[in-house]
Amino acid sequence: MLRNLALVAAYLSAQVSSHDVSDHQQHLSAANVPAKKVAIIGAGAGGSSAAFHLSQYAALAGIPTNITIFERSSYIGGRSTTVHAYDAPALPVELGASIFVSVNRVLMDAVAHFNLSSNGYSEVIVDEDEDESDNGRDFMGVWDGHEFVLTAPEDMGWLDKAKLMWKYGLAPIRAMRLMRKTVGTFLQMYEEPHFPWASLTEKVHELGLVNATAATGEEFLRKNGIGGAFAHDVVQASTRVNYAQNLARINGLLSMVCMATDGAMSVDGGNWRIFSHLAHAATHDIRLNTSVSALIKRSDATYTLIPQDSTTSALRAPEHFDAVILAAPYHSANISIPALPEHVPDAIPYVKLHVTLFASPHRLAASAFNLPDGTPVPQVVLTTLGKSDDARGDDSPARVGAAGFFSISALRRVRNPRTGQREYLYKIFSPAPVTGGFLARILGVADDASNDDREDGVGEAVGAGDVTWIYRKVWESYPFEYPRVTFEEVRLDQELWYTSAVEGFISTMETSALAGKNVARLIVDGWVGGKEGRKVGASEGVVEEEDGVKEL
Repeated sequence: MLRNLALVAAYLSAQVSSHDVSDHQQHLSAANVPAKKVAIIGAGAGGSSAAFHLSQYAALAGIPTNITIFERSSYIGGRSTTVHAYDAPALPVELGASIFVSVNRVLMDAVAHFNLSSNGYSEVIVDEDEDESDNGRDFMGVWDGHEFVLTAPEDMGWLDKAKLMWKYGLAPIRAMRLMRKTVGTFLQMYEEPHFPWASLTEKVHELGLVNATAATGEEFLRKNGIGGAFAHDVVQASTRVNYAQNLARINGLLSMVCMATDGAMSVDGGNWRIFSHLAHAATHDIRLNTSVSALIKRSDATYTLIPQDSTTSALRAPEHFDAVILAAPYHSANISIPALPEHVPDAIPYVKLHVTLFASPHRLAASAFNLPDGTPVPQVVLTTLGKSDDARGDDSPARVGAAGFFSISALRRVRNPRTGQREYLYKIFSPAPVTGGFLARILGVADDASNDDREDGVGEAVGAGDVTWIYRKVWESYPFEYPRVTFEEVRLDQELWYTSAVEGFISTMETSALAGKNVARLIVDGWVGGKEGRKVGASEGVVEEEDGVKEL
C-alpha cells in the first residue's frame, strides 16, 4: 500500500498544497518571490518555537514563508499540557512540564512578548484560604524510604542555612558555584558567535561542556570537591524529581541543570499557552490530529509529505515542501522514509514516567513516613536512595529504591465543585502505576476493596470519600540521559532538520524551544546565503541586523 502511495506522491510531487496561506503569511510576500513552504512535524516546544522564529527570521530577511504544522495529538504543547481537576475547566493542573526558570531566555521572551501572566511557581502553593494545619510544616523533605534525610522551610533563614552548612560543610556553596559556572557556559549557546550551531557535538566540545556530559553526576560532583552526603541527599533528589534518574547513571550536565531553580515559575492556565501563542503567531495552518505517514525526498532536495488522520488512519493528499523540520523523536514519529536520510539518529530509550493526580480531603499521613502521630509531613516530598539500595542498578523501575516513588507534591487547596468541600490536590511521579492501596497508606486511611476496579492491578482500593478525583498518565517523558560525548545531528539531510537532537543533551521545555529557534536561524541563513548552515557576512552584500538576523 505504501509503495503505491509513493508512486502517487511522485506523480503529484510538482503540485502545490491546496490549503490556503494564512493572511499573516501573505503580507510577507515580496513581488514575484515565491513563498518558502516549510512543514513542521510536531507542535510541542521545539516545533512551535521553530515555527515562530522561522517566520520572524524569514520576515526580517524579506523571505515569504508558508508554514504548516502537523501534530498527531489534539492539542499544541507536546509534553506540556494540563488537565482539569474534577473535570472542572476552572481548575487546570499541569500534567507534564510544570515549571521553567528565569535563565530560560526563549520561554521568558515568549511570556513577555505575548504578555502571559504568571505568579511565580503557582503549582506548589496553599491556595485561597490560609491553612492552619500548615503551621510548623516544612515546605520540602527528602525521604529515603526509611526516614527524612533532610527537611527545609520554603524561606530559609540564617539559622536554617547554618544548619545546612553544619550538615554538609562547604558542599552547598561549591555546588551552587559549579552550577552557575556550568549553566553560564551553556548560556553562551544563545549568542553569537556560538549561535546558531550547526553541530551540537562540535559546540559542546568547543565550550568545554563535554567535561560535564562525559561523566556521571556522581563523578562530576566528586571531581569538583562536592561531598557524597550533599550529592546523595540534595542533588540526587533533584535529578529524580526532574528526570527520574539517579546520580550514578545520569550525566553531570543534567545534575547541574536540575540545581538551576532560581525564579521558578509557570504560566497561569498552563505552560502550553506559550507554545500555542508561538505556533498561532507563525501560521494559521496548524493540523491537529494529523500525523505524517511518509516523507519522500525528491531529486531537488525538497520533500513530498503524506499526511494521515491520526484518529481514523485515513491518508490525505500528498503535499510538497521546500524544507521539513522534524520536531519529534525520530524513532517514535512512525514516519516511513523510503530513502533514509544522510544522518539517522540513534534510538535512545525514554523514561516511562507515571504521573498520578488526585484530590483528597486528607493530608499526607505521618505514619506513612515513620513519623510520630500528628507530625506534619512536608508539603513536597522528594526522594533519594536508601542506604541498602543499589545506586548503580539498571534503569528498570527498581531504580526508585525503597522510597517507591520519585516525588509527592501537595499542589494546592481546592474546593470540590460537587460537594463544596475544601480538599488537597496532589501529584505523584513514580516508575510504576500507583495502586489504591498505596494511596490509602500515604493518606492514612483504610483500604476499601469494594471500590477497587482491579483493572491492570491499579484499581482504587481506597474509599471514594478519601480520594474524590484521580487522573493517571504515562509519559515517555525524557531520555535516559547517560554520559556521552557525541550528539545527534541538527541537519539530518539536505533541507531535513531535527530539533530533537537536543534531547540527548538536555531535555527541557527551554532547550527544545532553543533547538527550534536554532534550526529556524540555520534555515534562514541557508536561504539567504544559498547554502544550508552557511552564514553570510556583510562583505557579500548582506547586512547584519542588531539581533543577528541577516537581511538583504
